[in-house]
Amino acid sequence: MPITLPETLPAYDVLNKEGVMVMSPERANRQDIRPLRIALLNLMPKKIQTENQFARLIGATPLQINLSLIRMSEHQAKNTAAEHMETFYRPFSEVADSGEKFDGLIITGAPIEHLPFEEVTYWDEMQRVFDWTQTHVHSTFGVCWGGMAMVHHFHGVKKHMLEAKAFGCFRHRNLCPTSPYLRGFSDDFVIPVSRWTEVKQPEVDAVPGLTTLLGSDEVGPCLLEDPAHRALYIFNHFEYDRDTLKQEYDRDVANGTLINVPMNYYPQNDPSQPPLNRWRSHAHLLYGNWINEIYQTTHFDLSMIGG
Repeated sequence: MPITLPETLPAYDVLNKEGVMVMSPERANRQDIRPLRIALLNLMPKKIQTENQFARLIGATPLQINLSLIRMSEHQAKNTAAEHMETFYRPFSEVADSGEKFDGLIITGAPIEHLPFEEVTYWDEMQRVFDWTQTHVHSTFGVCWGGMAMVHHFHGVKKHMLEAKAFGCFRHRNLCPTSPYLRGFSDDFVIPVSRWTEVKQPEVDAVPGLTTLLGSDEVGPCLLEDPAHRALYIFNHFEYDRDTLKQEYDRDVANGTLINVPMNYYPQNDPSQPPLNRWRSHAHLLYGNWINEIYQTTHFDLSMIGG
């Protein structure tokens, strides 16, 4: 089944041209089955790029999905046109006041990892989001900073600054092959990483109920499952496009920022060569498995979610 998007949202044309099944809300309303309601709380500066990346992954499943875009209530986007934000995004305060519920929620990363959580300008509202998920969302997926913030909020797990940025494509291991979220996963694969912080495996292990599903000898834990809070936390970037790391590298070089060539990304580590996407299949597996698990376990009656 296709993903449902407004026809005027840029992701509609992008995904349609790529062969992803996309459906307008008008057409979706004529379907007999209940679509899954998935929300994206988008904290990234490049809103449209991030919309495309996540819509591409959750839109590749055989299920009909209605995607809703959410922003923080007071924080104003500086890198995305105000018209786009006004047209397609709703502030969290409005969503919370409406009482509506969602089958799934993705909380993205944010370029604020150098700040202590308590110094983030929207941290108080972010904590309200996390608590709201427990009564209004069936399954939440925290990504990069979003995942670190969630596991800190619910379990007190700290984020630690790295001496050097973890930047590139790093090998990871499948630590829980029987997990429904890892169906079809290889034992060993690469994932794009771009962060200045980490959570430490011993501190994760000290929390009852947290399970590490994916991990790396080089960059530590990657994907955690938190059944008590119906959540997954991933600290790396399966959603990245082929050239996302290149864009970050080129930006830093142009700004004169000291940055290493992303590891294991360019052929022969040569930035003059086009990079290859070596993680796409596992990205679709993970998000497809997440959507399938939601479909298998969520309530048909949306009002029962979070009960």
